[in-house]
Amino acid sequence: LSPDCSFTCHYRCRALVRLDCSGPPGAGDEDNDNEQVLEKDTNVDEPSEWEKTELDQAQVEQRIKEYNSQINSNLFMSLNKDGSYTGFIKVQLKLVRPVSVPATKRVPSLQAGRPHPQGVKRRTSFYLPKGTVKHLHILSHTRASEVIDALLRKFTVIDNPRKFALFERSEKDEQVYLRKLGDDEQPLRLRLLAGPSEKVLSFILKENETGEVNWDAFTLPELHNFLLILQREEEEHVRRLRHRYARCRQKMQEAL
Repeated sequence: LSPDCSFTCHYRCRALVRLDCSGPPGAGDEDNDNEQVLEKDTNVDEPSEWEKTELDQAQVEQRIKEYNSQINSNLFMSLNKDGSYTGFIKVQLKLVRPVSVPATKRVPSLQAGRPHPQGVKRRTSFYLPKGTVKHLHILSHTRASEVIDALLRKFTVIDNPRKFALFERSEKDEQVYLRKLGDDEQPLRLRLLAGPSEKVLSFILKENETGEVNWDAFTLPELHNFLLILQREEEEHVRRLRHRYARCRQKMQEAL
């Protein structure tokens, strides 16, 4: 268990883990707290105003013309002969936990003079830089789950795609709203309906905190380890909440 980042692994796997835990504990807490104050999660079952909109072929063509006239780049949308359309979406990656990428190293043979002919697959874990953004060229019928798969392939992430979720972010009346997209929702369609403004609509890749987990598939030592991690995450969350309320209480006392 790392004292800085609280990363926990099996003692036999320690040599396979590569994490930069040199940062000071609690770094960036203030930014995260401020963002949490502004953001309001909405239910995935509550469709957005764009999701409720239905367009016929003529309306789609008109929307594409309006969209292309409003952008200041060459990331245009194009209408295809079959009625579908292609275009670009920008996705911001806001991952708070490390991701795993493949790393292949040759392992020396136990017998001198006979090198091991095969490589052993290993995982290297690291944190993606804050504010990482990726543009994807997709089709109008490309689903949110396929966007997640494409992003993971771009960064050669080998974690299970079910660990991640695509969110729709919007701003209204100085309030930020987040909504998790369903697997079958079409991000490019939402982009067309909302227009090119990132304040009106943007996409964020985050951890899928609500994914169902088959806990019966884990062994007892693994479950005990998960409980330890859960306890530490809960304690850290409570610490941040107490810090935020203490800071608010101090401001009120100063005003009094």
